[in-house]
Amino acid sequence: MDKPPIKRLKQNDDHPAETLQSIAKKEGLSIESLEFAKFMDQNDPLGKLRQDFNYPKMKELHGVDLNLVDPEQECVYFCGNSLGLCPKKAHDYVNVEMEKWAKQGVQGHTKGDLPWAFCDEKLDSDMAKLVGGQPGEVAIMNGLTVNLHLLLISFYRPTPTRHKILCESKAFPSDYYAFASQMRLHGYDPETSMIFVEPRKGEYTLRTEDILDKIEAEGDSIAVVCFSGVQYYTGQFFDIPTITKAGHEKGCYVGWDLAHAAGNVELHLHDWEVDFACWCSYKYMNSSAGGLASIFIHEKHKTTDLPKLEGWWGHKYSTRFQMNNEHDPIPGAYHYRISNTPGLLCAPLKASLEIFNKTSMPEIKAKSKLLTAYLEMRIKNKYPKDPKHIADGTSTDWKHVHVDILTPADINRRGAQLSLSFSINITHVFEELEKRGVVCDERKPSVIRISPAPLYCSFEDVHRFMIYLDEALQAVANNLGR
Repeated sequence: MDKPPIKRLKQNDDHPAETLQSIAKKEGLSIESLEFAKFMDQNDPLGKLRQDFNYPKMKELHGVDLNLVDPEQECVYFCGNSLGLCPKKAHDYVNVEMEKWAKQGVQGHTKGDLPWAFCDEKLDSDMAKLVGGQPGEVAIMNGLTVNLHLLLISFYRPTPTRHKILCESKAFPSDYYAFASQMRLHGYDPETSMIFVEPRKGEYTLRTEDILDKIEAEGDSIAVVCFSGVQYYTGQFFDIPTITKAGHEKGCYVGWDLAHAAGNVELHLHDWEVDFACWCSYKYMNSSAGGLASIFIHEKHKTTDLPKLEGWWGHKYSTRFQMNNEHDPIPGAYHYRISNTPGLLCAPLKASLEIFNKTSMPEIKAKSKLLTAYLEMRIKNKYPKDPKHIADGTSTDWKHVHVDILTPADINRRGAQLSLSFSINITHVFEELEKRGVVCDERKPSVIRISPAPLYCSFEDVHRFMIYLDEALQAVANNLGR
């Protein structure tokens, strides 16, 4: 083979499905064969990064029927959209901090590779690279929704004529709660101050033109436009620069919840002139459950007098210990820091960012396009969409299952996730997949979210998933379709 598949995709801009078909034809392999999956893995320049993660084995997972699988085989982990796998170095780095605490006590605040007083500052430049931020625009702190509240204190400043927040109709509940509570805090009613963009009838995702039309029609009354970068339910990657520009043209602040976007898709927050953004780091960024979140504040707001909640950790270090109660704020994103960053949570984040530093977001995205397209092709070939049936989880025809893919087919409007909607209720399907060591998640009544994260998932994982899915559906049909 002349060039690895990922390199070829980057160079000729083929649709990944065409690239996969071209490779299969050239090598004389069936796309649905194990040999093809192994060939792709052998030519994957990111394949070696899997070794940097602890990949669970079948025997280590709950709910796996070891009579159905090889206990020593690695599971199929397609749940990076919920919790990324543990980097192997995370254990060592956490232990370093524990030993430092045990042997040095308070001196650990200023000593070691991750001095606790500056541990976030040792990592935020690497974090900024992943989201397209400039120095001073990114701070690592708190949890996502806490940060969203802190940002809304600055950017949601309602007036009688401009008091609305625009978001998607199925915003993640925590975002909805944050928006609604901020409105009530300012004396406004979410029933009249929160406006939504809905998918068109018979569609699952939002059209960019419908979002733009809503901004144009109601923009004069909108204080903040705030969408998710990648929609958690459908996996849709929104057109961030276009929507941001439209919001600005109507005088709105524009922010983004990047929980499902950071580490998953290419982001250029500074260049796109996004006002603010926040994200967690435990999904595609593999920093451990409840790991540290981050914020982005565009440098154009660096010296503006936006209202904000303040604390000691947003005070310049050079004067922080003068203890004179005269706040001397750090310009930019650091001004939003309130309390010291937990050093133990920086350790696993450091381990993950080191893995990201071995590659780049363009390379990660190139593999993701191929890997997700491979999964998409296999699904469509095996379970073609039936225009006569809606895969909404209500069918009781267990022997004839139809699958719709809710995620956009446009490779530039999605990340690693595919949301599969089944014609039957997926409770039993999910249980059968779990018995076979497939780790994914369900959104009842009909959706199973499948996310082959490109840092540690392989083409053979996809091939095995298709086998296990077929076995799971057959088991459901045998048990319930008699």
